Amino acid sequence: MDRFEAMSILVAVVEAGSLTGAGRRLNLPLPSVSRKLAELEDYLGTRLLTRTTRKLTLTDAGNDYFHSCKRILEEVGDAERKAAGEQSAPKGELVVTAPIVFGRLHVLPVVSAFLSIYPDINVRMLLSDRNVHLLEDNIDLAVRIGALPDSSMVAKRVGSVRRVTCGSAGCFERHGVPASPADLERLPCVTFDMMASPSPWVFGKGGNAREPVVEIRPRLCVNTAEAALDAAIASVGVTCVLSYQAARAVKEGLLQVVLQDFEPAPLPVHIVYQGRGELPFKMRSFLDFAAPRLRERLEEVALA
Repeated sequence: MDRFEAMSILVAVVEAGSLTGAGRRLNLPLPSVSRKLAELEDYLGTRLLTRTTRKLTLTDAGNDYFHSCKRILEEVGDAERKAAGEQSAPKGELVVTAPIVFGRLHVLPVVSAFLSIYPDINVRMLLSDRNVHLLEDNIDLAVRIGALPDSSMVAKRVGSVRRVTCGSAGCFERHGVPASPADLERLPCVTFDMMASPSPWVFGKGGNAREPVVEIRPRLCVNTAEAALDAAIASVGVTCVLSYQAARAVKEGLLQVVLQDFEPAPLPVHIVYQGRGELPFKMRSFLDFAAPRLRERLEEVALA
């Protein structure tokens, strides 16, 4: 058994999600893929994949072995490119995840520019407002907004975003401009939340560790920031969003930011990745390219 080939087949099967997809990727017939996987499991004396009619799932042993195989194959590829000399270039597939709106507005333009100068790298982007698990979901890099939990992941900070309260000139003409968070109790508000009950709005003042929480009684509750902003522009009420989400409407004069003195501490923005061993060439190339560009974009959309 060619163990290097068997490892490559396992990685292809997991990334493609099926034996058939791996066969197409590797230009191998399906019986060969199935047979070589079986030989690998026999050699290791353990089951790596649980097969059902609908999907393939890694076993616990298979999950550990898959990530080891992927790292080994990437290290071999990097070693071959280094041996080839200066004409070598990073290649392979990168899987990147980011929050939906931030990913569309800021990560996607950076990824597009990256692809234009690295023709041998393909990127698969997963935009989701839930924090996907890098190891379980086979993610190479994640853009995360907010405080990070303690973990074995490595985080590279690229900036921060604010939590801002904003409304239209028409809304403030009718109801007045709030001078403190408590004034929001008498203003119509637009909230957004993925759950049925909207989250309270949190404020701070002058770095005070005690942050007042204002329970909002919304005139309108929606489930996306874009819809909340559209409603605020239409003078339905005041809304609270992240600064990058409101940046364009504020720049165009459609919304006005208020209560700046009561904003809580800015939320950090990081690129997060697994920190085991030397990074593959493709990941180092992406980090070196993306980090300064994301930092510049965050500085450009900072609201006054």
